[in-house]
Amino acid sequence: MDSNIMSLDRLPIDHKGIIIELNCNPSIKRRLLDLGLVPGTYITPVFTSPFNEPTAFEFRQTIISIRNEDSLYIKVKDVSF
Repeated sequence: MDSNIMSLDRLPIDHKGIIIELNCNPSIKRRLLDLGLVPGTYITPVFTSPFNEPTAFEFRQTIISIRNEDSLYIKVKDVSF
């Protein structure tokens, strides 16, 4: 297994990742897919709240926040070098 593949909640702030797969709750998955968060999309965590929940992510020139319990089931590959 590639050592750069991790869950989205573990991707460090300002590191760029690429979505590998979404295995979250079907209703959340549908919403994220509708927003354009599909496999192959680049995503970057840009801000964490003071209590580390939720985290704001930038992708496709937009920013959304995703709860840690949902980002735990989104697999990404860290492509920051």
